[in-house]
Amino acid sequence: MRKAIDAALKEAMKSRDKVRTATFRLINAAITDRDIDERSKGRDGISNDEILAVLAKMIRQREESARIYEENGRLEMADQERQEIDVISEFLPEQMCEEDVEAVCREVVQETGAQGLRDMGKCMGALKERYAGQMDFGKASSVVKGILK
Repeated sequence: MRKAIDAALKEAMKSRDKVRTATFRLINAAITDRDIDERSKGRDGISNDEILAVLAKMIRQREESARIYEENGRLEMADQERQEIDVISEFLPEQMCEEDVEAVCREVVQETGAQGLRDMGKCMGALKERYAGQMDFGKASSVVKGILK
């Protein structure tokens, strides 16, 4: 994953694409920050699954920023955030549709034998382990909560 991001950064720099270059640099900075945090805990760095989580977080942050910019009439800034989302999304696996997320959530609830909201963590852990980067876990959490009520 790191090699693919670095190769994309080099390509963006060669083609003088300012948006892509800046976005890839932001991605590398976020990954490096997480690596430093992990090294302080005695680990070597973050895995590809954790990189996917970093990218998903970056997308959520940009979606929120774009929404706020639009509400305040800063359309050019919202557009820039969306361009960054497009670049970051290139490295995420295809996202599941809402129907698939609901089906997978029901399956995990059944497999784990979850009985109520106290088993929420068990279900979410299983989802994150199996479907990292493929779904919005905030939305999945709402679906699981709805199933367990």
